[in-house]
Amino acid sequence: MDAVNQPVVAVVGPTAAGKSDLAVALAQRIGGEIVNVDAYQIYRGMDVGTAKLPEDERGGVPHHLLDVLDVSDSATVAEFQGWARAAIDDIRGRDAVPVLVGGSALYVRAVVDAFEFPGTDPEVRSRLEEELRTLGPEALHRRLAEQDPQAAASILVSNGRRIVRALEVVEITGRPFAASLPAHTAFYDDVRMIGVDVPRDVLDDRITRRVDRMWEAGLVDEVRALGSGLATSRTASRALGYSQVLAFLAGTMSEDEAKDATVRGTRKFARRQDSWFRKDPRIVWLPYDAPDLVEQAVEVSLTRGCGAGG
Repeated sequence: MDAVNQPVVAVVGPTAAGKSDLAVALAQRIGGEIVNVDAYQIYRGMDVGTAKLPEDERGGVPHHLLDVLDVSDSATVAEFQGWARAAIDDIRGRDAVPVLVGGSALYVRAVVDAFEFPGTDPEVRSRLEEELRTLGPEALHRRLAEQDPQAAASILVSNGRRIVRALEVVEITGRPFAASLPAHTAFYDDVRMIGVDVPRDVLDDRITRRVDRMWEAGLVDEVRALGSGLATSRTASRALGYSQVLAFLAGTMSEDEAKDATVRGTRKFARRQDSWFRKDPRIVWLPYDAPDLVEQAVEVSLTRGCGAGG
């Protein structure tokens, strides 16, 4: 394939669906390189709790946008968009196929779609951030639910930063935050999207087992090692698993409570992920347990996808 015409492939779906393993196997088959579009795998040291593939499980496939920030750093979706698109241009320029993998519909769409972010107002932002500090994220989330129920349903109550941004957009534009999202119109000339389809009961079980493995693999020790940089982070500290372990280490919940809260929160988040991805008509859903899953994914990747017209 001509580098100019290389497709951009995205492997999406909820947490614990098996996206990372499929993306590696697919990249090996089509001459691809992985671009991480997970909001938390960009952080160094956040390995166990984000289910980041160890080096020896990446199949020799180059991975981009892993371990690029310290946990004390923060990054906006707009910044992430720029980094990911630069990685995609670099990969295509070397006649390889970019294979995006991640579970956040917002991050995936920010990269693959003609996605321009609404502006910001420093005064509005400053006021909302002060309210976040004094009132807490729960109060602001309730306000967002009144003003924009769809946005509130897509944002974790603990994610104060995103709540503030959604409220800011609503105030600046006078429209719901979701209304600022573009139609499913691709930024690239050829986008091919693969969804990993897992029944809810199976996914719930996989999430429970994943959290068990994370605890066994030393998630608590990982959080301890990240120290105050994680605890004071406006972004990294909100990650599922990490926020619960921080609460355990702070003495506000027991370790069993932290583990159970991680399972419940992850299941809820997975349902939200699935709901958002199901709204995208371009995604070809493949059964997670198909014996020929990789072959099906290869076929989708080699079939002309949605161009810039949607």
